[in-house]
Amino acid sequence: MTLRSVCSVADVPVGTALRVDVDGREIDVVNLGDGEVRALDAVCSHEQYYLDEGEVDVEERTIECPKHGSVFDLDTGIPRALPATRPVAVYEARIDDDDILIEVEP
Repeated sequence: MTLRSVCSVADVPVGTALRVDVDGREIDVVNLGDGEVRALDAVCSHEQYYLDEGEVDVEERTIECPKHGSVFDLDTGIPRALPATRPVAVYEARIDDDDILIEVEP
């Protein structure tokens, strides 16, 4: 596995998510502030809707699907609120200088 630069920290303001494409895989990069970033599948496991269009709760470390309100834990990908029951994949993410790097298996 290899860490790849996917965007700049400036591209993802604190408390927001940005959808990026990594080898045809759509992934959301989330900036939690204080040098913390998370990465997870960009599509909700319930109804195939884009999570980056929903709200990020920095304090709770969650992202909410705007379609039906499922809430996902940004650390584990596990849903905290229905209707989603299946988790979304999470990926290692970190900041290096001004770049956000994520690790995605080929």
